[in-house]
Amino acid sequence: MAGEAPAPTPLHSQATVRDPNDPKKTQHLLSLDGAQERLHLFKADLLEEGSFDSVVDGCDGVFHTASPVALEAINPQTELIDLALKGTINVLRSCSKVPSVKRVVVTSSLASVLFTGEPLTPEVLIDESWFSDPVLCKESKQWYVLSKTLAEEAAWNFSKENGIDMVTINPGWVIGPLLQPTLNLSAEQVLNLINGAQTFPNISSWWVDVRDVANAHIQAYEIPEASGRYCLVEGIYTILRY
Repeated sequence: MAGEAPAPTPLHSQATVRDPNDPKKTQHLLSLDGAQERLHLFKADLLEEGSFDSVVDGCDGVFHTASPVALEAINPQTELIDLALKGTINVLRSCSKVPSVKRVVVTSSLASVLFTGEPLTPEVLIDESWFSDPVLCKESKQWYVLSKTLAEEAAWNFSKENGIDMVTINPGWVIGPLLQPTLNLSAEQVLNLINGAQTFPNISSWWVDVRDVANAHIQAYEIPEASGRYCLVEGIYTILRY
């Protein structure tokens, strides 16, 4: 009818995988509602400079969520640190070339917040001003923590130097419904307890639901006033063997 407003153009999403032809890595994404019409998968490599140029081209917002998670590593530099640090900078460098990108949301971690050497007693208030100490991480061989700390530090430096509007999301252990057919590390830790693991550390851990993490990313992008870092924790749970 004359005078009717045109239908809004559906939003399109562009995402990256290392191998678009591997159904184990892509089928759960392509099966999402509307994915066939709106989701476009690109091949990209975190360590390849310029690999994300074509992906972010024309995008309004970019979410950098990929980083390897492992509690142990034979070669921490290549298995964790390079992928997290160089990968983050490669994504941001691609974003810096594209005028259409209004904001970048980076998934960091509570790991880059907590390891300061400060005793985490009940009266201590942890907030977004905390940054883990890389020296302490190296001394204690907390390689994953080091990788996330160095990557976030480099991201803030790069974004400020290149005028990128960046927000980071810093969740604790993420748990919740899985899209993919394989277990991630967080779910595996819980499954081990359910299955009667014989050994596990007596520790307290910070946990948050994956759906809350996803919503936080969306709000970090959509709300203009969002800025800085956002620590996400739903609850603190202690594992003890009696």
